[in-house]
Amino acid sequence: MEMERVTEFPMSQLDVRPRKRQRLGWDVVPQPPKAQLGLFCGQEIGNLTSFAPSRAPSDHISSSLVKRVARIGSPPWRQDDKDGHYVFAVGDNLTSRYKIHGKMGEGTFGQVLECWDKERKEMVAIKIVRGIKKYREAAMIEIDVLQQLGKHDKGGNRCVQLRNWFDYLYDMINVVDLFPQIDKGFGVFEKLGPSLYDFLRKNNYRSFPIDLVREIGRQLLECIAFMHDLRLIHTDLKPENILLVSREYLKVPDYKCSSRSPKDGSFSKRIPKSSAIKVIDFGSTTYDRQDQNYIVSTRHYRAPEVILGLGWSYPCDIWSVGCILVELCSGEALFQTHENLEHLAMMERVLGPLPMHMLKKADRHVEKYVRKGRLDWPEGASSRESIKAVMKLPRLQNLIMQHVDHSAGDLIHVLQGLLRYDPSERLTADAALRHPFFTRDHLRRY
Repeated sequence: MEMERVTEFPMSQLDVRPRKRQRLGWDVVPQPPKAQLGLFCGQEIGNLTSFAPSRAPSDHISSSLVKRVARIGSPPWRQDDKDGHYVFAVGDNLTSRYKIHGKMGEGTFGQVLECWDKERKEMVAIKIVRGIKKYREAAMIEIDVLQQLGKHDKGGNRCVQLRNWFDYLYDMINVVDLFPQIDKGFGVFEKLGPSLYDFLRKNNYRSFPIDLVREIGRQLLECIAFMHDLRLIHTDLKPENILLVSREYLKVPDYKCSSRSPKDGSFSKRIPKSSAIKVIDFGSTTYDRQDQNYIVSTRHYRAPEVILGLGWSYPCDIWSVGCILVELCSGEALFQTHENLEHLAMMERVLGPLPMHMLKKADRHVEKYVRKGRLDWPEGASSRESIKAVMKLPRLQNLIMQHVDHSAGDLIHVLQGLLRYDPSERLTADAALRHPFFTRDHLRRY
């Protein structure tokens, strides 16, 4: 079979995900309580230093301090845009060490720039956080988590590697009046390939081969098991936050394709040349604690205990993994919805009735979705379109059988364990890795 090797995969915007059914504002995950993990300050990296807030007279700025700012390589002065994003120009020296080559993506947190590291002679990805307090706090949490993960993940094979970080923060002495753009946090990461979602989107939402899904699922569960052993919960697992290590892909015939590709007019699809992945975006990561009941996870990957306000822990990550594996097999998100009652109704359509004991304990904010010990559906539906959206969904077994050529039985069984309603009965990451779907002597292609 003739294959076309392609070595470049264009990066698209990060965290921007068009859907058949639009994500609305209330689906945005609120920021967790401030400073769940220790904040960082005063770390020296290379020739850059981040300064911890030590108060100084606010009515005087010395010329020596201004020179000090310039000496560490502050970016060229430019006003942020109206949304607080850093305004840059290709060719700028972000610092004396990093030269901007272009933008890789943009999201609610800020931007990711592709930069040349003059010291290490390689391209890196630099995440520039918006000059807004809640995003800076999330960035501080992410830096702290990545440093802790890095201490234990010596090979750097599970999570994205943080190379450097630096923090331009001088507002406590009003230097920000002269250099407003320096109230920024910068994280320097290894440069990776596209996210799983970007790959799916560029591939016209065609599904991944089952053997590739198996390899990606194994690595994802290994990463989650590693985090859970450290008492860390990611809380925002989704295809956008899982990156392929390589941009390379192959073009192969797509015999299931019912129409020609609009781009090249051929019956073909792309598959990654390598299955290697890394997890990113740890800004919502938290330690396991009691009574955690605020909303976490992006809507489509949110566990039922989170929606019902029952509190959550490690199993909320496992539910997200189950949703991701289904999406990789089918090409589309399992639960494409933007409201709680419809979301719960979709779960029941795909997985069967929700347990009565969970519905009875529902938080007062969602108890309106429950009537006489069962979900108030379809009586409580917001529209006929909502009922149709639920009714068109197949059962989990049928959905998998539509898209999987072999290993369907093992995959269905492990998914039923990952997507159990009761979090106390859901598989752990370690238990899932011991499932036959991941342990049988399958043909390894990736």
